[in-house]
Amino acid sequence: MSLIVSVSGVRGVIGDTLTPYEIIRFTGAFAKFCSGGKIMVGRDTRIHSEMISKIVVGTLLFMGCEVVDLGICPTPTIQLAVEHSDSDGGVMITASHNPSEWNGLKFLSSEGIFLTPEQHKKFIEIAKSGNFNFAKWNKIGKLINDETFIEQHIERILKIDFIDLEKIRSRNFKVVVDCINGAGSKIVPMLLEKFGCEVIKLNCDGNGIFTHEPEPLPENLTELCETVRKTGADLGIAVDPDADRVVFVTEKGEPFGEEYTVVQAVKIALEKKKSLPEKNIVVNLSTTKAVDEIAKKYGANVYRSPVGEINVVMKMKGTKAIIGGEGSGGVILPDVHYGRDSLVGIALILQNLVEFGGKISEFKESLPKFEMVKEKINIAGVNPDEILKKAIELFKKSEINTEDGVRIDFEDAWIHIRKSNTEPILRIISEARTKQDAENLVKKLKMELHL
Repeated sequence: MSLIVSVSGVRGVIGDTLTPYEIIRFTGAFAKFCSGGKIMVGRDTRIHSEMISKIVVGTLLFMGCEVVDLGICPTPTIQLAVEHSDSDGGVMITASHNPSEWNGLKFLSSEGIFLTPEQHKKFIEIAKSGNFNFAKWNKIGKLINDETFIEQHIERILKIDFIDLEKIRSRNFKVVVDCINGAGSKIVPMLLEKFGCEVIKLNCDGNGIFTHEPEPLPENLTELCETVRKTGADLGIAVDPDADRVVFVTEKGEPFGEEYTVVQAVKIALEKKKSLPEKNIVVNLSTTKAVDEIAKKYGANVYRSPVGEINVVMKMKGTKAIIGGEGSGGVILPDVHYGRDSLVGIALILQNLVEFGGKISEFKESLPKFEMVKEKINIAGVNPDEILKKAIELFKKSEINTEDGVRIDFEDAWIHIRKSNTEPILRIISEARTKQDAENLVKKLKMELHL
């Protein structure tokens, strides 16, 4: 298995593909890419993240950079910190939803967002050339430790102009939260307590030991679902290890659906900003059509981008979108910062629930209904580009989008096949009005492509 390098950063298995040499090489290249200056560093709680942080910080100091070490924090916290400061860039040490043996580096530009494809290309060229020099002894950078950005992040969430803090507090929500002992272990319960919630914590020790598979999918959240039922909680909340994704569980202990994190966010944003003359939304090509139905109700425009946070953000900036995100549980609200943010998603679901007045399961029933099927195909020994070419030929009479893999649209359904940015796999995602129809689309595609 090789090191995975993409616009989402660098990821690999510790001691195998992600080695001290690779960490120094990419960190040094990033310092040169940023022309030195001030660089913020944050990390998740994986048991090897602190070790990597020391290598990253040391390398940046050797490159003459001023380093601001935020310590343990979510990815959206360091994004917000960089965006709203005079920093020249940021490095987040995390492998996001990948298993425990993985880790990685996410690189942020001075705007607090991931590198654009053009910036990424320039950065990789520097890394490949190895053409960067360490500072002389009297030009070594300085280190500042600042762990106050968690509180600043919470304050920005509470100041979202359409969040009615007192109204939310008056509901006294009972919430079960599962932070998988990751970077959200401190900040997520703190935010919920600020909202006046009674918080029942699961896996919030922040020790980096994942008690279940880290991706917040229904099959990995059985403990959360059971605890919600047993405690009579109003809802359950789960975030991934770096807390940029959030999913919900209803009071019945049933998944709200990761795709519906962004759907509910779009709904409340459009409701609160319905007087705007132009309302634009951006989601990626793999996100549910339920967003389109919500947007239609409010006379809003939906734009789609390739999968990947930076692709969504670039299109959001280009269209001046009021909200956006990805169907994996990521919500991007420019009012706070340009990055997927679990805390934003949490604030918006609470506001939705106080406005709706009923239970979260009832609220889910009020949203447009679609069923989605997601599969992963290991591409070891397979040429993924050939598979995509065959898919285009197979569905050439249908509406096809090739911006990111191949997406085929039908009258009331679609299917998307693409190479993952973060894992050595092909992703196949289909959606239709019924689960059976969505499954049949995947079966047909796999059969025709001999997958």
